[in-house]
Amino acid sequence: MPKLADHDQRRTQITSAARRVIARDGLGAATFQSVAGEAGISVRLVQYYFGTKQKFLLATHQAVVADAGVRFTRRLSTLGAEPAPRDVIRAILTELLPTDADRRQDTIVLNTFHAAALTGPDVSAEDTLGAPRFLARTIAEQLRRVREDAAPSAGRAADLDAELIVAGVSGLAQTLLVDDGAGERVDELLDRLLDRMVEA
Repeated sequence: MPKLADHDQRRTQITSAARRVIARDGLGAATFQSVAGEAGISVRLVQYYFGTKQKFLLATHQAVVADAGVRFTRRLSTLGAEPAPRDVIRAILTELLPTDADRRQDTIVLNTFHAAALTGPDVSAEDTLGAPRFLARTIAEQLRRVREDAAPSAGRAADLDAELIVAGVSGLAQTLLVDDGAGERVDELLDRLLDRMVEA
C-alpha cells in the first residue's frame, strides 16, 4: 500500500522553507516557485496545500508565532509551580530575542511581515498584530499580580506599561539583529527595563 501523506508535516515543510526564503531574501522573494525549490517539492504541491500566495505567507507567519508559543511554554515550565511575575515576564521577553540562529531567523521573518503590512498587498496590519496584543495582555496580567493598588487607574496603567514593555523588547530584538555588541548587554538591558516597569 502507498504511504499516506502526513499533511501537517507537509505544511510544516512548506512553511519552514518559506521562513528560510523570507529571512534570506525578503518577503517578495517568497513565491510558489522559490518556496517549492527551497522545500524540494513541486510547485503544484505548494499550491495544493495553500492555494494562494497570501495563504502560505499567513500560514508561515502563524508558524513562527506558534513556535514562539512553544518556546514560552517550555521556558515557563522551568520556573516552578508559582513563579514570580517578574520571572514570568523575563522568561517571555527572553524568548522573543534573537540570541540563537532559529530565533534570529524568526525575528527577521516577523520584522519582514511587519514592514510588508505597511506597503504590501499580501499582508495587512491585522494579520500581524495578534501576537503583540496577546503578549501585552499576558504581561499586563503579570503586572497586576505585582501591583496591589485597587485604584481604577491601576488596570489601565498595567495595560499601558505592558504595551511599553512589548515595544521595548521589540526594539531590542531589532537592535540585536544588527549590533553584535548588544548581545553582550542583553541581560543587563532586560533587567534594566524590568527594574523600571515591574514594581517589586
